[in-house]
Amino acid sequence: MTYHVEAFTPVEAALLERFVTNLDQPVFALTNLPEVVKGALFARYSRSPKSVRRLLLDEFIGDATTGIADIADEEGIVATEKAQGLYQRVFVEYGDDSVAQLGGVHLACEQASNVLTKILEWGRLAAYLEQSTRYIFYDQKLGDRYRYHVPAEIDGAGLGETFRSQMDWLFDRYADMVGVLVPHFEERFPKEPGDPAVVWRATIRAKACDTIRGLLPAATTSNVGIYATGQAYEMAIMRMMASPLAEVRTYGQMMLTELRKVVPAFMTRVDKPERGGRWSEYLSANVTAMQALADRLDVDPAPRPEVTLVEWDPDAELKLVAAALYAVSELPDDQLLDLARGMSDEERTEVIRTYIGDRSNRRHKPGRALERSFYRFDVLSDYGAFRDLQRHRMLTIEWQRLTTRHGYDLPEELVGSSLEPVWREAMERSADLYEQVRSALGPDVAQYVVPFAYNIRYMMQMNAREAFHLIELRTQPAGHPAYRRVAQEMHRLIRDEAHHHAIADAMAFVDYSSVELERLESERRTEAKRQATT
Repeated sequence: MTYHVEAFTPVEAALLERFVTNLDQPVFALTNLPEVVKGALFARYSRSPKSVRRLLLDEFIGDATTGIADIADEEGIVATEKAQGLYQRVFVEYGDDSVAQLGGVHLACEQASNVLTKILEWGRLAAYLEQSTRYIFYDQKLGDRYRYHVPAEIDGAGLGETFRSQMDWLFDRYADMVGVLVPHFEERFPKEPGDPAVVWRATIRAKACDTIRGLLPAATTSNVGIYATGQAYEMAIMRMMASPLAEVRTYGQMMLTELRKVVPAFMTRVDKPERGGRWSEYLSANVTAMQALADRLDVDPAPRPEVTLVEWDPDAELKLVAAALYAVSELPDDQLLDLARGMSDEERTEVIRTYIGDRSNRRHKPGRALERSFYRFDVLSDYGAFRDLQRHRMLTIEWQRLTTRHGYDLPEELVGSSLEPVWREAMERSADLYEQVRSALGPDVAQYVVPFAYNIRYMMQMNAREAFHLIELRTQPAGHPAYRRVAQEMHRLIRDEAHHHAIADAMAFVDYSSVELERLESERRTEAKRQATT
């Protein structure tokens, strides 16, 4: 396959080599340019017949009117401050949001409470990596205290000493359980002869971490790495500025300060009273108004199972047949729907099976026809499981505040052991403090007190395509038992309550097996890959 190769003079080529990864291929990356310049360049790209390389030469570097005729320094780095005038011109000419979507930043967000991390990870269009409670023991202190956040509101209400005492007690018990469970699991699951020691130790650590993570309170701090566009950060910070929690507002301001050091032009609207300020006020006012309406309901929650299938499309499989045939036919959608109605069950099943195809592994995702149907689940699981399931941001997820009023989970490994009374004491002490803080400061601040073992209510609405991804992934044997159970029940409800047998049966990689040492096979595969690359 051949492509046109642009011609550049020796001088142009020497200049371009600083900023693009090649001069003669149709695919290349931009380098040594601030994010604001990349965004402006691509925005101009959308309205010009020129290539990016030619635009960079003619309109960004070579044109003195842009204000960056001399932006290339001796190292070939474009100075951010000299690009601001250019951005502002493109910002006005081509539209603010389209430009703000074209520049991204890697941002490290450390020592954030587990209340804050869920707010940081709200946005769909961003990438997140969070410190895992599965691989890290939280028995070591950071400075002079364990890794937990003390909310300013709690200190302000005179509850700081009580809060710190309970947090230290919880983390002390966590450290005690680490000391008990690691040797217990080492004895219960001795290293198999063929396994490297590193595989066995990692598996034992994960087993111990998984068992006791429920002791960790929502105040536990974590580190989150984020990669997002300027627009995604802008929206996140405006949401954070509307939060009732001091930690969230303060952290939002810190993020804004740091982002302005690297993409200042993308952050111009965030704290303008007539722009971002008004947006944050709108969000805050809506939440306040809705809370007032909810407070008037005065109804206690009725008992529910862990997972409830609240709503689904009864014609999902019929519509799936029509959607599957759409791209490969020349018929309109409504005519295909009529044809699907006239098919027998066997004929519709054949279409669905053919459309799904022969998937050799769960990463082979079926097509968008499955987005025609939907499922809405109400879930009441422990907060630890929610933290994992909340990562599926492409579906619709809403969650309620953390509370101790929905009960808590007791790990199966602790039932009947000497650690069970300690666990129950931890939950009871936390519930007492929760009610104390809630009475003084309200339900938002009281969330920090709640351990991961307590249940949280949340809603997950997804189409069938996302259900494939979530259910097959989250039922794998390496997963935590709490969220495996939720995902397995979702699959059962799709099959047995919605009666979508063809869809449920096509989820070939749903795993109902029972495992005792969840991470063993995964650690074996990881070690094999590691050995193969050395």
